[in-house]
Amino acid sequence: MTIAEKILARRSGQAHVGPGDLVTVPVDTVILFDNNFMSNRWREILKVNDPDSIIVVFDHRVPAATQQSATAQRTGREFVAKFGIKRFHDVGYSQGISHQLVADHGYAVPGDVLLCSDSHTCGAGVFNCIARGVGQPDIVYAAVKNETWFRVGETIRYQLKGKLPAAVTTKDAFLQIAGRFGDHATQNVEFGGPALADLSISARKTLTTMAAELSAEFATFEPDDVMMDWVRARNGKPFDPVYPDGDARYLAVREVDLSTLEPLVAFPDSVIENSKPVAAAAGTPIDQAFVGSCANGTLEDLTLVAQVLQGRRVSSKVRFIVTPGSQTIYRDAVRAGVVGTLLDAGAVVTPATCGACGGGHMGVLGPNETCITATTRNFKGRMGDPSAKIYMGSPATVAASAIAGVITDPREFLN
Repeated sequence: MTIAEKILARRSGQAHVGPGDLVTVPVDTVILFDNNFMSNRWREILKVNDPDSIIVVFDHRVPAATQQSATAQRTGREFVAKFGIKRFHDVGYSQGISHQLVADHGYAVPGDVLLCSDSHTCGAGVFNCIARGVGQPDIVYAAVKNETWFRVGETIRYQLKGKLPAAVTTKDAFLQIAGRFGDHATQNVEFGGPALADLSISARKTLTTMAAELSAEFATFEPDDVMMDWVRARNGKPFDPVYPDGDARYLAVREVDLSTLEPLVAFPDSVIENSKPVAAAAGTPIDQAFVGSCANGTLEDLTLVAQVLQGRRVSSKVRFIVTPGSQTIYRDAVRAGVVGTLLDAGAVVTPATCGACGGGHMGVLGPNETCITATTRNFKGRMGDPSAKIYMGSPATVAASAIAGVITDPREFLN
């Protein structure tokens, strides 16, 4: 069995599961975020099965961007108080995007089942668990009953080898996968291979988070010491790492040689079969550049941006917005001098929030504007006006473009 199949079999009490099977499994962690508490979605929950299994996070529009979002957050605080939810990330010190907080605090361990109603929940699969975004009814049911059901999908294995060249990141690796292989609807994605030894948790998490843009069901990484040490440093819960069987059956096994990659850009409106070398977009004028989100708001990402910006200034024609994935990352970036470099270059650094990524606030695009982003999505209307054009690239590509005022190859700034 594959990693996802073994977790689903283990948790459903079966010896074996395979593609097409329906399974019911207990849920270890349920994450509710501010959108869940919006008045047009929220229905009063009379009880929860296990308050300790629930995490409440305010992340999409924080600080509150509208009266509606402020009301939703007040409803969420009342829910937390009613059921004594201990893991609560309100606006302030512990604020952050839910998927980044999972990494910061070790909220997912190998073999776990984690649910949230945000589509990028699959990012937690970097920790050798299964995690998925589900609809409001399913998330409420899981909060009340601590169980859910899945249909087992087929799995595609990506075998990673080689080392990333300078100015190339795992965002470029994702863009190659999306551009070459298209969508993975109803399928699971499993990452492994010798390249893991040189990939940080943040770099790996970009791949699992962006798997949502492939329409994948689950995205998982095979376990190694780097990942297990990360989890143990943040969570004392015992766990058993889950490895794929030697005879696991995959729909396909595909090799990705990181050493051959170059900076890529997804052209507007889709990442699926829509990415090209950065040279194909080079010279395109931009109005806004954005780095952040659950996919690329880590300290590693912000440090890379600072390396590009060091001693340079953002073009006067460009708004460069940088949003850390959590306030913990923000504080670490301040202490490391990264934020100072960004500010000196002319970037605007916002609090940790989903913000401009989903067109909520702090960087919404106007009519006919062009943006290059290192966030999660680039479809029409995602970040604001439907006439705006959104290109997607790595944090290095976005930073280089912010300096030049046009889409630019980051290798011109990083050797």
